[in-house]
Amino acid sequence: MERDVYFTSRRQMILYRGQKIFTQTLLYAFLALFGLFIVFPFFYMIVTSLKSEVLYDSEATRKIINLWPQFKSVYSLEYIGEEQFFIRSWQLFDNYRTVLDKQNNFLIYYMNTIIVSFVSTAFTVVTAVLAAFAFARLEFKFKNVLFTIILATMMVPGEMMVITNFQTAASWGWQNTYAALIFVHGVSVFYIFYLRQTFQQIPNELFLAAKVDGYGHFRYLWRVMVPIGMPTIVTIIILSLMGSWNAYIWPNLIASGKNPTFGHTMRLVSNGLMALFQGEYSSDDTIKVAASMVITLPIFIFFLIFRKFIMRGVSRSGIKG
Repeated sequence: MERDVYFTSRRQMILYRGQKIFTQTLLYAFLALFGLFIVFPFFYMIVTSLKSEVLYDSEATRKIINLWPQFKSVYSLEYIGEEQFFIRSWQLFDNYRTVLDKQNNFLIYYMNTIIVSFVSTAFTVVTAVLAAFAFARLEFKFKNVLFTIILATMMVPGEMMVITNFQTAASWGWQNTYAALIFVHGVSVFYIFYLRQTFQQIPNELFLAAKVDGYGHFRYLWRVMVPIGMPTIVTIIILSLMGSWNAYIWPNLIASGKNPTFGHTMRLVSNGLMALFQGEYSSDDTIKVAASMVITLPIFIFFLIFRKFIMRGVSRSGIKG
């Protein structure tokens, strides 16, 4: 009897392990296919950006997809002093050299985007932290009513406020300036709500104990609330930076000309990319893909490096207590 029970339990254990291995194999296979489905467009963009326009048009005409860039070396005659030399160069990165050429102003677009992204993100984080702390810990009249009104503004589409914002910025003389690009997006209701949820999870006893120890509001915020809510704050930094980097409608409306002080163009990378699509290289698909890669790659790498903070922030905002 004991032997039958032993063999029965043994068979059940083997069956359970087999089912577990089969389930995990299917799960990993699905995740691998899903990952390839997501990664393939980026890989194809990289390959296409390294091809010559002639090769790309030839493949498009023959309706084939080559997943490996074909390039060749070229010998050009150059003069160094009075002597002639044949210089060997590779045509692998010609599209990127064309995109980053001075006449296309992409380096200026990058400078504008970096300035606007970092300064507007810093301003957004400061306003979100202060407002979230006020609504989470401080007590004042009509706090809940005011917070409800602020949340209600999230129901209004941002496109409806573009004309009003444009008229206000234009009346202040902010057209084609960094101020118009930075301060219009300096306050986010969603980030205030998101961070407030994290701050509310911090036990109120810490706040009362800090007051007994002589901590003021700002000292308590900086020494206690900010370190505990850092995963959420970093998530806000990443999302705000990505949103500023990819902004198109507002920069295209308010900053399509030259800065009156510095004299250079005020376009951001997304607007510069659209100008490239509609300008001299409108028919050169490989150059347009290379320009897209120049714009996408930095923010994509930044997201891959700091993605764990987003996961921490999302998981923390869903936990009570």
